[in-house]
Formats: sequence, C-alpha cells, structure tokens
Amino acid sequence: MRKLFILLMLCFVCLMLSLLVYAELEDPSTAEDYYTRFMGQNISLNVYNWGEYISDGNYDLMNVNAEFEALTGIRVYYTTYATNEELYSKLRGGGASYDVIIPSDYMISRMIIEDMLEPLDLANIPNLSEVGDEFLNPSYDPDNRYSVPYMWGITGIIYNTTMIDEDEEITSWDILWDQRFMGQILMFSNQRDAFGIAQFRRGFSANTTDPDELKACLDDLKEQKLLVQAYVMDEIFDKMLGGEAALAPYYAGDAMIMMEENPDLDFAIPEEGVNFFVDAACIPKGSRRKQAAEMYINFLCEPEVSAANSEYIGYATPITKALELVDEEFAENPIVFPSEEILANTETFTSLPRETNLLLDGYWTQLLSSDENYSRLLVPVMLFSGIILVVGINVYRAMNKKKKQKYYF
Repeated sequence: MRKLFILLMLCFVCLMLSLLVYAELEDPSTAEDYYTRFMGQNISLNVYNWGEYISDGNYDLMNVNAEFEALTGIRVYYTTYATNEELYSKLRGGGASYDVIIPSDYMISRMIIEDMLEPLDLANIPNLSEVGDEFLNPSYDPDNRYSVPYMWGITGIIYNTTMIDEDEEITSWDILWDQRFMGQILMFSNQRDAFGIAQFRRGFSANTTDPDELKACLDDLKEQKLLVQAYVMDEIFDKMLGGEAALAPYYAGDAMIMMEENPDLDFAIPEEGVNFFVDAACIPKGSRRKQAAEMYINFLCEPEVSAANSEYIGYATPITKALELVDEEFAENPIVFPSEEILANTETFTSLPRETNLLLDGYWTQLLSSDENYSRLLVPVMLFSGIILVVGINVYRAMNKKKKQKYYF
C-alpha cells in the first residue's frame, strides 16, 4: 500500500511538471516558435510611424526593424508621417495599405469611433503584461482592445538661449505671441496641437467643444500668424539646430534630442498647462497580415527593444522593465520623465465629436489660407513707403533746383 501511494505521488508530480512545461511552451512570449513561426513564408509588414520615432542602430543602440527581421524572417517596409492628421487622411483616403501604425491617443479614439482599426487578439501580444498599470485600459481605448502603448510624453517650448534675454524666464505660452520675436517663432503644423496651445493659454479645456471658445482661439492664432516664421513638424530639427528660429512649441522627447545636439537650446513647460500624450501601436482595418502585425507590436514591448527606442528617440517608455535597462542619467531626466507636480498640470487630448472635428478642420484651413494679418501689416508698410517716397521726391527736386540756380548765376 505504501509503495502504491508513493507511486501515485510520483505520477502526480510528473503530471504537474508536464503541465507546467506545456504551459511554458504554450506561452507565446517564451515558446521557441513564437517569433519564428512565419520564417520562410515570404511575409512582409508595412509599418507607418512618426519620423525619428524608432531606434535605427545609431548611437550603439539596437536597430529595431533589422532585429525583428532577423528574428522572424518577416520583411519590414517602414515609412513615416509628420502628423496624426496626415496619418488619418492617408488611411481615410484608402490610397495605401498598412499593417502597423502608431497614432496618438485622441486619434486612436477617433479611429475606433469611425471603425478604422482592427480589434487586437491580445493572446498574440503577451508582452502587454510588461506595460505599466497606469497605461492600461486608457479612456481612449478601454481594455486595450485596439491599441498597445508605445511611448508617452508632454509638450512645451524649446528655445534658443542666445536669442532670448539672459535674465528672461519662460513661464507662459504668451511668449509665442510676443512681437519681439516676429519672424523667429515656429508653430505646430497640425491643428490639434496648435489649437491646444491657444486653449491652454486662455484657460480653456484642451478638449473644448464650445464654438465660441474655438472661435476665440482661431482669432488668437490668426493674430499670432503675423509673428510665425513657419508651421513645422519634423522640419523643426533643422531650424532649431541651425539657429534659424528662437522659439517653438514641441514634444519634450524631440526637444531633449535637439538640446543634446545644440547646447544653446533649452526647454520650458508653461504654467497654464501642457498636453500629456500617449502614442500606441494599432492595426488598421483590413490588414492582411494581422497575426504578423501583432507579433511586431509584441516585439516593440520587449523590454530591451522598448529601452532602445526610448533612449534613441528621447521619449518615456511605458514598459516597466525597460525603465531598469535605460541609462540612469536618461531615466532621471525631468524633461523625459516629468515630476508628478508637472504631470498634475497636464491634460490629455480626447476624441472630439464629429461636428467639432469638422469645425476645427475648417478653422485650420482658414488659418493657413488667411492673409488678413499680412493685410494689416501691408497698410503701415505702404504708408511708411509712401512717406519715404514723398520725402525722396521733394529732396530730389530741391537738389535739382539748387543746381539750376547755380548754373544760372
């Protein structure tokens, strides 16, 4: 009887060990065939991401797409966009097919409402467990049904210290309306960020739907247009690094990268409040390579991969274990990882009602095509030119009259 009991116990232990091993092999994040199951099948992915927004092997960091290709045998065709609105227009127009995109929070919400995203099979993305709890189940995508967080950050003002008074402290968005810097100010070339600045400046919600408040912000942006050198996105790098502009609102991660390359640059966080954003990986509706796309998203959540991306692009990673892998000095950078006090004074863009989006679309087109500010400038310029012309004519006549008198006598 005792031998039988021992035999049964041994069988039970063996069964439990077998189940544990089976479970381990069935976990896609640890199974040997998870990343290799599409090897040799000539599969490719079209990935559409922001510019300068993935580690490409420079600075002794990982080349993320090359590593993914080597690991999986899946070819990655990688292209970039400059704004959420550009991404939206490309997808809505149906002119291109993508398998992975990385929009911002409010655009994800809009795309969900408009049925532009594929629901994710989270069983194929086990590394979702690596995402910090504070980034899970966000308001823009409850249950992470359509998106997996990629990076997060805030906005602020990057400025050239050699073009600003040494004793001047930048604390407000007002400086972007300061006439001292006419022609030296850059501005976001996308409507949500541009209007967001005007809204923060006036003390409005960054998600206001009030037509009167939006009209007031449009008027402010029209007033500012006279001072703006250019509306930019990725072009900001060349302009700020080359000292072509004094001030520009931009994303903190990119600002930090620019500051590393140009020590004359610094970054300020306006006291009226700033935007807190999360960019997340999604699969557009109609992707024919959904499982491979989910594998790519899972790969982006590998701690080593996310750490490399975070250090390379200067944005904060939502992957908890990745924080342990990034350079200590980087992890303690207050621009990349702002204090709780600063984060408490931020607001996240949310999806707006269709009628508000249409109103903003119209206002943005109106702003970019508006010449009324230049007309205001034209009046004093023409008046001044007229005065100079009249004075010049009179001086010329007087000089000619003296010459004639001299010749006569």
